[in-house]
Amino acid sequence: MASQQSVSCPALFLTAPSSGEGKTTITAALARYFRDQGKVVRVFKTGPDYLDPQILAQASGQDVEQLDLWMAGENYCQQKLFEAAQTADLILVEGAMGMFDGEPSSADLAARFNIPVAIVMNVKGMAQTAAAIAMGLANYRSDISVAGLIANNCGTERHAQLIRDALPESLPMLATLARDPEVALPERHLGLVQAEEVRDELEHRFTLGAEWIKGPLAEANKITELPEPVEFFSAQLPEVEPLLQGKTIAIAKDEAFSFIYDANLRLLEQMGAELKFFSPLHDSTLPEADSLWLPGGYPELHAQALSDNHKMQVQVRDFHLVGKPILAECGGFLYCLEDLTDLEDNCRPMAGLLQGHGAMRGKRGCQGMQTAMLPEGEVQAHAHHRSRSAGTPEPVGYGRRQRHPAPGESIYREKGLTASYLHLFFASNPEAIAAIFSGNLEG
Repeated sequence: MASQQSVSCPALFLTAPSSGEGKTTITAALARYFRDQGKVVRVFKTGPDYLDPQILAQASGQDVEQLDLWMAGENYCQQKLFEAAQTADLILVEGAMGMFDGEPSSADLAARFNIPVAIVMNVKGMAQTAAAIAMGLANYRSDISVAGLIANNCGTERHAQLIRDALPESLPMLATLARDPEVALPERHLGLVQAEEVRDELEHRFTLGAEWIKGPLAEANKITELPEPVEFFSAQLPEVEPLLQGKTIAIAKDEAFSFIYDANLRLLEQMGAELKFFSPLHDSTLPEADSLWLPGGYPELHAQALSDNHKMQVQVRDFHLVGKPILAECGGFLYCLEDLTDLEDNCRPMAGLLQGHGAMRGKRGCQGMQTAMLPEGEVQAHAHHRSRSAGTPEPVGYGRRQRHPAPGESIYREKGLTASYLHLFFASNPEAIAAIFSGNLEG
């Protein structure tokens, strides 16, 4: 067994009392600020998130990995941090939800890898109370090192000073950031918009953000200084077998289908697959391929164009009719149904690979971690959608919820098609994923 290696790199974990405190905006601003200083900044995002990493990748100029102790496993997270630390001048990790929310939580991840935590708080509407909340978070657990508080949305210097004066010496003020809607990142119903849609606007906001963190209320800000180094250790990961050697996988990737983990693409290539990307929106033909992956995204926002692209729908149906392997996740699953009704109640025909109808549900939906109980084996996954399906066939399996006994998302099989609302994390079971794309299906 190879001996464990280690490398040190400055690192900071940005977390908050809840969602909506400004974590992504501040993480992106910090990434761009240090990038502008000539530093190599590697950013990680906690949990199964597709949209924040797109934003953070553009801000940092580097690929952004998802880290999740449940979905990816402790060794995987450890190795990714170790690899980043070998080339980075700074590692930033953005947490998910509130600091202690979820099992495992952002706090669990920070504690496991000894990364100092910066508490980001939207202090609009409070002063000394912000210090009290920050102190409660900082002292809730003894295994977490808290670097200090980042007070976001300060109205005036007096407002910032009231919070600063209320903090004990053991909890420094890292930054007081002025209220500035110009730096906030654009959002939509599943979170932030996709970076490709607003690239120029994001560049403008990143430029403003890099100035913002050293702006009028930021004279004493410490976040413009590199944090203390953290020692990261290598981990032993299983060797990837060439289970897809010689296989070509066509992958949908455009404005409608973009919820793709880079880690999933990397694993497919490590298993020997050749990847070819295409657009169900804009292309009229499928690439020559042995199997097809229709990932999640926003098909409901492009339902008319998807429906109007009859040539592509015919190509996908023909691919399915001859029994070739297809994996369809969430938005890809909706594309495979007979039709899709958007938020304005417009119903448009889809590819019709699978019996059933999809419809958007406004603000109500489903999200959470689940294990996909596939006939080929268990794969860690998550669900995040605001739509429903009806009239579908009998499932071949269900997701197993992380903390609830009720069945999770349905999993469907039709010829070579595997379809579900679940987004799969491929590295959690490479053998099962290889079986799906090879067409070696069970059950």
